[in-house]
Parts: sequence; structure tokens; C-alpha cells
Amino acid sequence: MQARQITYSDDQAEAHDRVADLLRGAGVDIEAGELTPASEGKSRVLAIIGKAGSGKTLLLSELYKALAEMGVEVVSGDWEGRAKKDRRTLAILAPTNKAASVLRAHGVPATTIHRILYTPVYDPEYEQFAEWLAAGGTGTRPEIEGLTEAAMERALSFFKQTKSVFGALATAGLRGSDFITGWKRRDDGLDIGFVDESSMLDERQLEDLREIFPTLVLFGDPAQLAPVGQSGEMVFDSLPEGRKFSLSRIHRQARDNPILDLAHALGDESLDFKGFERLVAEAARADERVVMAPRVDADMMARSPVLVWRNKTRIRLIHAFRSVHGAPEHELLPGEPLICDGIELPLKHRKKRIDLEARGLIKGAQCVYLGPGRKPGFSRLHVMAAEEPQVSAASIIKIERPDEDEPFIPFAARMGAAFLHGAAVTIHKAQGSQWGEVQVFAPDLSAAAWAGRVEAGIPLWKRLAYVAITRAEHRLHWVTRYALARPRQPLSTDDLQGAPSTLALTSQSEHDHA
Repeated sequence: MQARQITYSDDQAEAHDRVADLLRGAGVDIEAGELTPASEGKSRVLAIIGKAGSGKTLLLSELYKALAEMGVEVVSGDWEGRAKKDRRTLAILAPTNKAASVLRAHGVPATTIHRILYTPVYDPEYEQFAEWLAAGGTGTRPEIEGLTEAAMERALSFFKQTKSVFGALATAGLRGSDFITGWKRRDDGLDIGFVDESSMLDERQLEDLREIFPTLVLFGDPAQLAPVGQSGEMVFDSLPEGRKFSLSRIHRQARDNPILDLAHALGDESLDFKGFERLVAEAARADERVVMAPRVDADMMARSPVLVWRNKTRIRLIHAFRSVHGAPEHELLPGEPLICDGIELPLKHRKKRIDLEARGLIKGAQCVYLGPGRKPGFSRLHVMAAEEPQVSAASIIKIERPDEDEPFIPFAARMGAAFLHGAAVTIHKAQGSQWGEVQVFAPDLSAAAWAGRVEAGIPLWKRLAYVAITRAEHRLHWVTRYALARPRQPLSTDDLQGAPSTLALTSQSEHDHA
């Protein structure tokens, strides 16, 4: 096999060798370019950990390319053809839509964990079309009523570029509700799993993944915040030393980034909050990618939430955002941001829960309100970073208000997807996401520093600051005061494209109970 033209640092090269050894033991020899059938045995787990800028994404990307070139089949979660005997498979996973979209922007076909745990059931007619696409357009072209040859060719061209059956069918003018009849829990195992942002995983999710993947490679950042309820520990902390490898070098392109420079400065044990804020101010004077902002930018909040520590700060900023946009007290304006807070359905509607989660409405998903749906209690939504983003779903939308125990609920089905307002979010909820520009509410981090809290031996304010500033891909706004600038433009949905598809939580006969 021809060697890839990539120059690794010493620690990246060693990490690559560790993963190669793990895969060789599973019958996938990257160095020799040889595949052998998967064998039964104990599950294998390896963690590659490192701070932002240490090269985890580059390593994951190059490993994916090497496996794909060898003929390992990449499973994306949107379509799986008939299983071939002795096939070897790879799935690249992330806990959230946003985290998966960050990898996709780097050319890595990532999907969410939910989309692998649950698989779509296709209408038989469109299943033939999906098989034809997956075969690269070879064989007899299926005849689908309402689809022209031109539409099919358009879909085929799109599939060859992206390997996404969902996207290809959408290009042909179809919606998910046209070709998917439901979702089911995966009942067959896969092979190799690469999991990014694994610091967000809890023990139950890891166990679910180990049931499906006999070989797992976790990529994670040990400086982030651990999942709530895990006492500051991450799932890879409990792995034996031989199953963890740390990337310690920060690469040239990272050192040229003032945001990552600030992130790594937090590793200095002698640095206090005031000293760190001085570093932020120095970076802002030297580089336009860091901004010392005297107030929150209301326009930015519509698509990139302000990151805060305390819930009371979050609620006050949301109230201020809605006030400056003139939002009516008891209804939403199109363009207002929302965060999915989970699915509120009884056990008998487990299939409906799977349907919603598989299409992107998982806890923490960022959405934009488009308007009321056709049925009472339904809302039209754009799910950010989802492969099929625009949906209509039964919704329970809760808008919290300062100094009030109960939120007001502008839209409410009796059961469905629950939402909180998304103009501001806690730093915990922001993990796994990235935005081009991010506002960090510094008075909250100052309060955390003043409180003196420590998590896993590290001052909490430092963990919060590290996670918050590394959510910024291009520019960091360090907000210094409790103040909100008036918006320069009204709320809009013009930046969101795509036709909505309906996520019916109930059948027509059940509608009266929804």
C-alpha cells in the first residue's frame, strides 16, 4: 500500500502506531494494506487524548482515509445495503449534530451516535433506488413514479460526491417522510468505531457502543468538562494505562492561533482569573481574532449562543434578547433559536422517540423556530447541522423568565420534543459544538473563580474558560459587562434553506391524544 504523504509529529506518529496495532489485532493491517475477516473475541478500546490543537482531528482524518482506501466500508447511518460476507466496516461518530458537522467540514463522513444506534426502515420502492445509488449507478435503473431520469442522475452525481443517500434523495426532490417508514434499534453489530468528542460520553453510552463495536478508538480532550453526574471523570479515565495515549505537542498551526494560545495558557497553575483576563486583553490588542467586548451582541445570539456558567445568567440574557427584538411575551418569532431539552414521551411511544432522535432532535440539538405547524402543538423547526434539517414536530417549548419559577409555554403538545430558548446556553451544554464566532460571558467565569470551586483537581473557572473559548473556530468575543447591544437587524430565517419534512409523533387516529 502506498504511504500517505503526511508528516506526523513524533507523538502523532506514535499514536498512529498504537491505533494500527489495535486494528492489526482485529484483522485490519494498515501498513500492509491487508484485510482479514473479523474474529470473535473481547472488545478492544483505545483512547487517544489531547488538548485542542494537538492534532486529534488530523490523526482521525488520516486513519479514516487509510481504512477507506483499503476497502473498509464506511457506515454513515443513513443507508446500509445488504451485508456482504466478511465485509469490514468503519463508523465515525460524535455525540451531537454539531460535533459531527465539524468533522464533516474536514471531509470525514461522521454521523451521530443516535444515527448508528437506530437505523432507518426504507419504503421498498425507494430501497431499490438507494441500492442503485450505493452501487454507483450500475445495473438496471429502478423506475420510481414521479422521479425523472434527470432527477435520478442529479441524485447519483450528489451521492458520488458525498456518499449520502439521504442527501442524494433530497437532491432528487424527495423528503425523508417519502422514503423512510420508521426507525428501529440496531440489532446487528458493526466492526470498527471512531468516536470523537468522547469526553462527552457517559458510561451507559460507552456500554451501548461496546455492544455494537468490538473495536473502538476514542478521541477526546481531558481538559473539557466531564458529563454531569460522573464526579469529574471521563469514560477514558478508567481505562488502563496501556489503553490510553496522550498527544502533548501543540502544532505550528495551533500556535499561530491566539484562541488556542489562550486555551493552553490555562494550564499554568500560577495563573489566576485576573491574570488570564490580562492575557485576553493583550491578545485582543495584537490580533483581530480576539475581541474584548463591552456588551453582548444581540445579532450574534440568534445563531451563536452566549456561553455562560450560571442558569440565572442564561435566563436573564434570553429575556434581554427577546425584549430588544420586541418578541411578544407569549409567542415566538420566526428566527428565534431553541435548544432541544429531550423527548417527553411515554414508554408505549418508544418508536416515536426513536424517530425523533434519529432525525437529529436529540438532547442539546440546536434549532431555529420557523413558525407554527399545521397541527395544534406542532412547530416547524430547522435542526442545525442535521443532514435533513427542516422538520415539523410536536413541541413543548419552555421560555424561562427571571425571578419566576414556572416558564411560559407558547407551544405545547401533550407529548413531544421539549425545547428551551437557545440565545444563551451553559458552557456544559455547549461542549461538542463549534461556531465561527463565540461570545463568552466573562462575569460568570469571574464568579466561578471567586467561588473557589475545584473539579478533578483543576479550578472550575479554568475548565469552564477552556471549554468556552475553544468553541470559537475563528473569533472569540470576551464579554466584560452585563450589557446587551441593540440588534442591527430583525430576526429572520432567510439564511436557512430546505423544505420541511413532517415528523409525526402520532398516527392520525391518535391525533386527539397528542
